[in-house]
Amino acid sequence: MALNLTINASNPPLGALLAAEHVKGSVKLSVEEGKDTKLHVSESVQFNDVNSITRYLARVAPALGLYGANMLEQTEVDHWLEFSARRLCVQAGLAAALGELDKALSLRTYLVGHTITLADLCVWAALKGHAEWAGQTASFSHVSRWFSFLGSQVPFAAVGNKWANSKAPPRKSNSEEREKKQDVGKFVDLPGAEMGKVVVRFPPEASGYLHIGHAKAALLNQHYQLTFKGKLIMRFDDTNPEKEKEDFEKVILEDVAMLQIHPDQFTYTSDHFPLILRLGEQLLSEGKAYIDNTPPEQMKQEREQRVESTCRNNSVEQNMKMWAEMKAGSEYGQACCMRAKIDMASNNGCLRDPTLYRCKNTPHPRTGSTYKVYPTYDFACPIVDSVEGVTHALRTTEYHDRDEQFYWVIESLRLRKPYIWEYARLNLNNTVLSKRKLTWFVDQGYVDGWDDPRFPTVRGVLRRGMTVEGLKQFIAAQGGSRSVVNMEWDKIWAFNKKVIDPVAPRYTALSGSYVVPVSVPEAPEEMKEAAKHPKNVEVGMKEVWYGPRVLVEGADAETISEGEVVTFINWGNLIITKINKDASGKVSSMEARLDLDNKDFKKTTKITWLADTQHAPLLPTICVNYQHLITKPVLGKEDDFKHFINKDSKVEERMLGDPCLKSLKKGDIIQLQRRGFYICDQPYEPISPNSCKESPCVLLYIPDGHTKDMPTSGSKDKSKTQAVSNTTNQTKTKAAPAPARTPAPAPAPAPAPSGDVFSSIVAQGEAVRQLKAAKASKDEVDKAVQQLLALKAQFKQQTGMDYKPGMAPPASSPAPPTASPDSASCPFTRVTQQGELVRKLKAEKAPKDQVDAAVKQLLALKAEYKQVTGHDYKPGAAPAQSSPSVAPAQSSPSVAPAQSSPSVAPTSGASGLYEQVSQQGEVVRKLKADKAPKDQVDAAVKQLLALKATYKQQTGQDYKPGLQTPATPAAPAPASPAQPRSGSAPQAQELFSQVAQQGELVRKLKSEKAPKDEVDLAVKTLLALKVQYKTLTGQDYKPVAAAGASGGEDKNRKERENKSEKQGGGGGGAKKGKGDKAGQGKEASGGAGGAGEGQGPKKQTRLGLEAKKEENLADWYSQVITKAEMIEYYDVSGCYVLRPWSFAIWEAIKEFFDREIKKLGVENCYFPMFVSQAALEKEKSHIEDFAPEVAWVTRSGKTELAEPIAVRPTSETVMYPAYAKWVQSHRDLPIKLNQWCNVVRWEFKHPQPFLRTREFLWQEGHTAFATKQEAEEEVLQILDLYARVYEELMAIPVVKGRKTEKEKFAGGDYTTTVEAFISASGRAIQGATSHHLGQNFSRMFDIVFEDPKKPGEKQLAYQNSWGITTRTIGVLTMVHGDNMGLVLPPRVACLQVIIIPCGITASLPEEEKEAVLSQCSKYLSRLQKTDIRVRADLRDNYSPGWKFNHWELKGVPVRLEVGPKDMKQHQCVAVRRDSGEKVTLPEAEVEKRLVAMLEDIQNSLYRKASDDLKTHMVAADTMEQFQKDLDQGRIVQIPFCGGIECEDWIKKTTAKDQDLEPGAPSMGAKSLCIPFSPLKTPQPGQMCVSGKEPAKYYTLFGRSY
Repeated sequence: MALNLTINASNPPLGALLAAEHVKGSVKLSVEEGKDTKLHVSESVQFNDVNSITRYLARVAPALGLYGANMLEQTEVDHWLEFSARRLCVQAGLAAALGELDKALSLRTYLVGHTITLADLCVWAALKGHAEWAGQTASFSHVSRWFSFLGSQVPFAAVGNKWANSKAPPRKSNSEEREKKQDVGKFVDLPGAEMGKVVVRFPPEASGYLHIGHAKAALLNQHYQLTFKGKLIMRFDDTNPEKEKEDFEKVILEDVAMLQIHPDQFTYTSDHFPLILRLGEQLLSEGKAYIDNTPPEQMKQEREQRVESTCRNNSVEQNMKMWAEMKAGSEYGQACCMRAKIDMASNNGCLRDPTLYRCKNTPHPRTGSTYKVYPTYDFACPIVDSVEGVTHALRTTEYHDRDEQFYWVIESLRLRKPYIWEYARLNLNNTVLSKRKLTWFVDQGYVDGWDDPRFPTVRGVLRRGMTVEGLKQFIAAQGGSRSVVNMEWDKIWAFNKKVIDPVAPRYTALSGSYVVPVSVPEAPEEMKEAAKHPKNVEVGMKEVWYGPRVLVEGADAETISEGEVVTFINWGNLIITKINKDASGKVSSMEARLDLDNKDFKKTTKITWLADTQHAPLLPTICVNYQHLITKPVLGKEDDFKHFINKDSKVEERMLGDPCLKSLKKGDIIQLQRRGFYICDQPYEPISPNSCKESPCVLLYIPDGHTKDMPTSGSKDKSKTQAVSNTTNQTKTKAAPAPARTPAPAPAPAPAPSGDVFSSIVAQGEAVRQLKAAKASKDEVDKAVQQLLALKAQFKQQTGMDYKPGMAPPASSPAPPTASPDSASCPFTRVTQQGELVRKLKAEKAPKDQVDAAVKQLLALKAEYKQVTGHDYKPGAAPAQSSPSVAPAQSSPSVAPAQSSPSVAPTSGASGLYEQVSQQGEVVRKLKADKAPKDQVDAAVKQLLALKATYKQQTGQDYKPGLQTPATPAAPAPASPAQPRSGSAPQAQELFSQVAQQGELVRKLKSEKAPKDEVDLAVKTLLALKVQYKTLTGQDYKPVAAAGASGGEDKNRKERENKSEKQGGGGGGAKKGKGDKAGQGKEASGGAGGAGEGQGPKKQTRLGLEAKKEENLADWYSQVITKAEMIEYYDVSGCYVLRPWSFAIWEAIKEFFDREIKKLGVENCYFPMFVSQAALEKEKSHIEDFAPEVAWVTRSGKTELAEPIAVRPTSETVMYPAYAKWVQSHRDLPIKLNQWCNVVRWEFKHPQPFLRTREFLWQEGHTAFATKQEAEEEVLQILDLYARVYEELMAIPVVKGRKTEKEKFAGGDYTTTVEAFISASGRAIQGATSHHLGQNFSRMFDIVFEDPKKPGEKQLAYQNSWGITTRTIGVLTMVHGDNMGLVLPPRVACLQVIIIPCGITASLPEEEKEAVLSQCSKYLSRLQKTDIRVRADLRDNYSPGWKFNHWELKGVPVRLEVGPKDMKQHQCVAVRRDSGEKVTLPEAEVEKRLVAMLEDIQNSLYRKASDDLKTHMVAADTMEQFQKDLDQGRIVQIPFCGGIECEDWIKKTTAKDQDLEPGAPSMGAKSLCIPFSPLKTPQPGQMCVSGKEPAKYYTLFGRSY
């Protein structure tokens, strides 16, 4: 992984540079100058904050210990990072900060521990860059000593000498500092904001619908409301009665609700009209305002010319008289206005006596005709803001000139001063945001209304498929930036795609204009279920019909040839046997046969299709695609928008839709395969009795951020692709012009030789692999694959052979003699020039898509270079020699090819051997693919290795697949293409190497800060060599730049997934996507904080929790389990390290349960973790439930296994074959076995530690009985034990019951369960299950015994299985934990009591200190004898307060405090973790009282959780009440018929539009269990909540983990 640190040279981040200097030996890191400081890790991960950069660099080189050696040291490092950013980087208060630092360094060499850490680096850097530090050194001797000591070391000296002098003068303006922060594009802290005291407001004018610019304003205000736990006021600005309309008020309130914004207060400016009127008169009476009757046009000219009005010097009496006329609304009064008397000479036009009041006779919607005068917005706004308690007024930068006017009103009226905070308005291309212009579009009929999908209104974009979450993420990415830019719409739609892609179900639709029937006679007409989303099974299943006649896109049919294997998506491979065409040459029909056993989909064309069957008629569908309303991206001030209207902005296409589209509802978002995302705008309606017509399903295309005019049909025309490919190649050649060479005759146009096509295939194949590895979009991958297929077709046409990976390149036909090759045809030069282009694009901050395209081209060229030369391209090295098989002539055109390139014709020995190796490799691959016997494969491999050894012996080279056929070693190599003349080639190549080496030496000397004379001498030598090179070759030496741009692009996917888990936590983490800034911020805060990370002005060491359980359950959970030292993250996604603190809980559960099941006669055992494929698939319904989650082992070392082996997802299929062997007679029963083990379920959902992991610990019991009665009796015995585990050990009440048919264990008869409830999320969680399997598995595995009552007859055994997992630890954490951390019930706590000595100060005599510690040890010994799990924390490097917080966070039930005063009074103080209550205990009664206290804590925790469950578990009889209770975070018992379809309907109906919490699945309510003790029982005739079937029982439903 290559890291790139870009630094702003005018303000270099010395701390980051010091960290880079320290880690450069361990990490591949480049440092370069640029506009902004940032660390580029990958395309999706970048850091801008200096502290975040230093933390990351320290973490990627852990061996250096820069981040401390343990958690304590890491906490201290975080403290000093925060100290450096908050205390030392400001210009004021340096002396106080230095005083603290001097005290800390009084007895230390380093700030933390015994070696250099980030603390030293960042504090030293902050002082080095501080203007006032130099004058303070004498006053702080310890700091001065430490600073000098570090400054004398090489890394500090190197960074200080090079960068400190270039550091810009410190910024003195707070506003400049804020601007710098905002340019990063993040949310920034509001100045002077205090937690719980921030008040913001959103003041729309009720004169139109809200547009996306308003949405930004509203969401920004909401962000700060939530961040500071403040108050959001929504205020209607109704100061202008002519614009105000009550209808729009209602509309705006609906729009705000759509955005999921919940203001704390709703107000109107008109509420304050009496106060504003009085304050206006106050200004008149104080001579700060006057009444002006100047005509409007004249007044406008006077303001522009800075001429004072004749009324400006009116007396107060005259002003009051004119004011009375205005208030009366007289004809004279209507010609007047009130103006502020500020400064008519001001350069700021807003201060040239602005209007404060105007006279209007129009009745006001709220005040009627009470007033005839109305204040302007600029006068009313500051008054109302002040009166309503607004602390921070968020306004766009376009109001900047009015800020002084705002503050003038505040100061003149002596009102409380709100703070104005500016941000940039949202400017989007190809649209208008003016309400006047939008109203014109509506009035003129260019759009359907204010919710037209082309409109930038909130309703418009939501109707077009924008999600509120996508909009929020887009606004969050913009943050509080003040940079005014025009943005493309594709950016906002790209954020939306990240939200909808994981959950949008996939369907199919074919263009109605051209479909081709395909006849598949052998295909039966049938229906099967398939996943709606291939990567998200929770989206559900859909019906797919198959039959002998199917339809495909005509455009697809045109690309298919007879005999071709084509993959029909969701069906399999079919072979096209015949293609029928009409007279015009268009495909009219096709015939095909099934080839479903062929599972090779890698090289086939993939197409969509629909079955033509009477059982599922295709649905008439209309797909609508909208274009921009405005054709010009950015309208200038002089542009009339009416001249740039797109008259054809709506395109409709009639489609034949998937029958499943019939179930779509308005607003459902789907993806049509190979077309894109759509939103249902009008659901399908069957034939109406009124119109006798059916209404088609209308789908609106949702842009996905790709800049394309129209969603493609997905059909790729091969000839077109080929033409595009050729054009691209020509463009590449033009993009890399070569220096002038010896003139050569231009070759006649000819088809590309097969060797070139071969190289292109290799390069294109590499490009396809890169795209897939980078998780590129499906459209990009499809396009690249089609291009690859076209190249392969061209290759076959030219050579008569199919292209096969690893084959030897075909011999090209002899080329006519030419002069030296042009550099455009030299692979080395093309790579070099493309690398230059990539660097240039990055330096110029080109758009990301341009850079990505250039990088892809660079990778393809590198692959081509390797194919031609056999070497990896290495920047800075001399150009490698071209492949010897085809070499250009090196001298004049008259020289024959054989003379100038004797290696063209390789010796037959080497060539033939190369072919033999290639063919034998193909044999080996075929044998492995066919699963041939191992001895056959081994023999073939042995032969291959022998051939390779012979090849190396003859050629002196290792065999490399894909290279051109080699020449013999004796053949002279051609001159490098970099040399212009054959005579000078050897000298030129040698000189090229010398220049490159000397350049490397110069760079090395500069990087090592070598003396100036040494550097100068090396530079002089370099220049001399370059002159020699030019004299010899006639060309300037062109250096090849440092390693290309692709270093960060191969970022390990698992590492990224695991990082997202660390950010996600228990309730799921914040969504992230590629390029998402939220990911960076979270990384910064998830570790250990510092300045610049959006944490507010509050100073904290981050030892405790930063998130609150009730506000952000996800972050809270993540912090609890990590800071309480329960888990450690691991580099395999979904897997975690269980640390001793959490494992002790599991051990307590294990000890209890193991003891109890042994009383029932259960024995422990262990079975292997590996399962054969045959055994796993024996019980079909069973494996179908686990199939998506099964992990498979397919290889041993580098050898493919003959058959894949599964890692157990559960052990029924592992254990039951053994049961079948062991059971012969009824005397062999019962078998009662249990194993404590791990299982692997490779879930693709968002992993959550303990709750949803890919590997977890559990116990699984498997028992077999002779009779059903015995088996069913044990099911309930085990269930009772599970309930005891939760209630007696973990103090968590549970609901016992039976699972519904839909939720029961696959393959079993029924499942019983205990369900727990987590009120913080309003969700239930399955606690443990006990399954009665009946005879299903015994029938499959032949577990039979001879019936004693019927000799000779065989009887099937009855079986059970039951299990509980480490999920219990997560449940315990979420149920009992609070905002101070974990709360552990005493019975499962690793430690029940922690003893902490208190009152030990520096002034305490040594003997008293020893006495306190001795007393602690005595308590420890006494409590251990009573079997209390206890520890004494006698560490002397932590304060008691720190220890209190530490053990509270870890959830220890009781803290015992022992101090000198306590000893004198023969007592100690016990503090309960659950309540915080302090209890004084007499020394003699400590053991007795603590035992009783621990028991009381256990009972108290259970009572609290039990009350919580009772409060949140209710019964409801109607769907309306059910949904209401559900949305209030309850679990609900409802009358239920038990039907699976009904349960699906309930889940779908109750599904929310958004996730309940970040990262969690968006889901409806599902059945939890049919309680054994329900709250109610169904009455006779009572119907199910769906109203379709009679209710059988009350069933517990809820949202669930």
